[in-house]
Amino acid sequence: MRWVLLRAWILCWLMLVWVLLWGSVSAANILSGLAVALVITLLLPLPAVPVEGRVHLLSLLRLIIRVGAWLVMSSFQMAWLAVKPGTPPQNAVLRAHLAVKSDLVLALGVNIVNLTPGTIVLEIDQTRRLIYVHVIDVGSESAVNRFHRQISTLERMLVAAFEREADWRPSASKETA
Repeated sequence: MRWVLLRAWILCWLMLVWVLLWGSVSAANILSGLAVALVITLLLPLPAVPVEGRVHLLSLLRLIIRVGAWLVMSSFQMAWLAVKPGTPPQNAVLRAHLAVKSDLVLALGVNIVNLTPGTIVLEIDQTRRLIYVHVIDVGSESAVNRFHRQISTLERMLVAAFEREADWRPSASKETA
C-alpha cells in the first residue's frame, strides 16, 4: 500500500510541475502532465533508495529552524560582502567530514550546504564521507572555525533527526556487502 501511495504522490507531483511549467491550469495541461509523468515513471524509473532510520519530528523541526536561520544570516553576510567597499573576500576550498551512515542523509546534508549562500559543494567522497566545499570569506581563522562548527552542528542535527543509533536498521544490501 505504501508503494502505491508513493507512486501516486510522484505522479501528482510531476503533473503539478508540468502544469506550473505551462503556466495555466487546463484539462489539456493536466492530462498531458499525467501522460508525461507516466512516461517518466515507467520508462525512466529511479533505483530504490533504502531508508534505514526513522524520522524524529522534533529533531527535524530543530534542523529546519536552524537551517532557516543559517540561510537568513548567510544571505545578509553575502549581501554585505557584495556592497562592502574594499578588497574582495578571500575564498577557499575546505574539507569537512559528515559522519552520517545513510547515502540519503548524506545527500540531504550536501543539499543543505549547497543551499547556504556563500558555499557550494565541489566534491563528495562517498566512502570516507568527506565533502569539499568552496567557501566565500574565509580570510580569518575564526571564519574557517565557524564553517567547521556549522558542519559539525549540521552533522549532529542530521543524526538526531534521521539516524539515531536505537532506530538504525541497515538495509539488506549493506549487510551483505
